[in-house]
Amino acid sequence: MYPSHPTVPPAITIWFRAGCLTAVLWICLPRSARAEDSLTYKFSSYAEGNSRIHVNSNYAVAQGDLGPDTSLKLMGVTDSIAGATPTGAIAATPGAPVPTGYMTDLRKAVNLDFTQQIKAVNFDLGYGVSKESDYLSHGWSINTLTDLNQKNTRVLLGYAGTDDTIHEPKLGWASDRNKKGSNVIVGLTQLADPDDSLTLNVTFGRLNGYLDDPYKIVSTTMLNVDSGVYYTVPENRPRDKSTFSVYFGTNSNFANVAGALETSYRYYHDTFGITSNTFGLRWLQGLGAGVTLEPSIRYYVQSAASFYYYNLDNAGVVTSYDAATGETGTGLAPYYSSDYRLSHLRTVDLGLKLSFAIVADLAADVSVDVYDTSGLDKVTPHDAYPKATAFTLGLKYKF
Repeated sequence: MYPSHPTVPPAITIWFRAGCLTAVLWICLPRSARAEDSLTYKFSSYAEGNSRIHVNSNYAVAQGDLGPDTSLKLMGVTDSIAGATPTGAIAATPGAPVPTGYMTDLRKAVNLDFTQQIKAVNFDLGYGVSKESDYLSHGWSINTLTDLNQKNTRVLLGYAGTDDTIHEPKLGWASDRNKKGSNVIVGLTQLADPDDSLTLNVTFGRLNGYLDDPYKIVSTTMLNVDSGVYYTVPENRPRDKSTFSVYFGTNSNFANVAGALETSYRYYHDTFGITSNTFGLRWLQGLGAGVTLEPSIRYYVQSAASFYYYNLDNAGVVTSYDAATGETGTGLAPYYSSDYRLSHLRTVDLGLKLSFAIVADLAADVSVDVYDTSGLDKVTPHDAYPKATAFTLGLKYKF
């Protein structure tokens, strides 16, 4: 038996939650010191099966030189989301579909990137703002790329920070919640020979503040209210999280077949207890006349957070929820979440991208990615995990 639970309102989802941090980390990526005067537009549609989440994204980028050693890049993004997603509550009966809630929201973001080359050092300053109906994020970054060893070696040093505010009066909050984040990245790219390069990046991160998803819940009978009756209460995550990741990548050119191979591996660990490994392969095949075909595969696997439980009762976890005050997660132990994104899972992404020139200064690209996510804990129902497809269409005009 379940007491009635309201439809889940617009949610801070895994796609939106990154907010400006995604854009700020995007700014961290190494690129050439001199900008290419251009305008770029992309449209992407991500859709999960079974009427789950559907996200339509539009973004435009304008970049150009302000002088021989100075460039500016401006990016605008809109994301619309609608669809159902698991709430975290357990199924009413064994084998029944996991409960879902419908959500809809719109994110708007603007990011500015200023680059200045001073001798062998490229300085990059970034700032971004991202806004949703219940979420406001400010992000910034400063990065340097230094060329050494006759430009055969490039050193990356960077810092990115975020300051987020979560506003949700529909949940009865008396005041807003805040979250702050910071990331430090140290990287090295080495040219091994004219056709091969190696990249190694190490990133340290820290988040503190309200780290719960305010719309994710757990099911429990342990409220000392009605014996044997399941109630749904908010999840409760720690208020601090430290992260560590190592990225290793290679790029190899095969001129004899007009192709190139990119390989990557990323190790990640955080104090939530999640450890993940990501492996990626991408082949770039030139087909002549400005046409390039890029098949890719990415394999991702993660362990569960130390406080992930599909069924709290079976785990013997007593929540810290205060039924008298209705207070959401306290940030103090015991911690618990039934968000499938924190479970032991794996995702396989198969992608294919085609890029081609329309006319001399106008190019287009179209890509499709197929995602298959599955649980590995043999406890969480398989229908909690999505299968999804993403289509992307882009246009780039150089002037």
